[in-house]
Amino acid sequence: MDLLRVAWDRVTLYLPVFLMGTLAMATYWLVRSTPVAPVSAPSTTAQHLPDYFMLRFAVKTFDAAGKLKSEVTGGEARHFPDTDVLEIEQVRIRSFDVEGRLTTAIARRAITNGDASEVQLIGGAQVVRAALPGAGQAQPVMTFAGEYLHAFLNTERVTSHQPVELTRGNDRFTADSMDFDNQQRVMQLAGRVKGVLVPAAAR
Repeated sequence: MDLLRVAWDRVTLYLPVFLMGTLAMATYWLVRSTPVAPVSAPSTTAQHLPDYFMLRFAVKTFDAAGKLKSEVTGGEARHFPDTDVLEIEQVRIRSFDVEGRLTTAIARRAITNGDASEVQLIGGAQVVRAALPGAGQAQPVMTFAGEYLHAFLNTERVTSHQPVELTRGNDRFTADSMDFDNQQRVMQLAGRVKGVLVPAAAR
């Protein structure tokens, strides 16, 4: 247990940086890109129908120096006014931090609410933070994968009620569910929790 606790402390030190940063970048794009729905006469019967959609789209954002900050692509996006949600099929997100390190996120489907405070990645969800080389501060590739990931941006919380897998370099951890609170720096894993730690000499 002490070994697992030390390992999780090491993993959670970097997890908030790439996971919340990537999802925040994605929701920022969603808010900025969502057009204002036209005002229409009230309907007596609510219908779950999209009021606009986009096909095979790609949106890029750049910093003040002209460097690429993020890119969001998707096969199709639909906005539903009755629930005020935006759904994106085959979403792929690429974002770069201030050090130029790449983080990617993919899923078969993404859902965000009206104010982009909640984002759900559904189906083959995967977030990958590229390795950071350097003497004394080198960090291996980190991958967070599962069929479902739910991020609450206002409270900096990420949950999943489905199996998840977290890898950092050659170390690997799995669990049936996860609840991560970035503000409290608390990671809760439930169900069948397993961890494999590879000694540095064997890497």
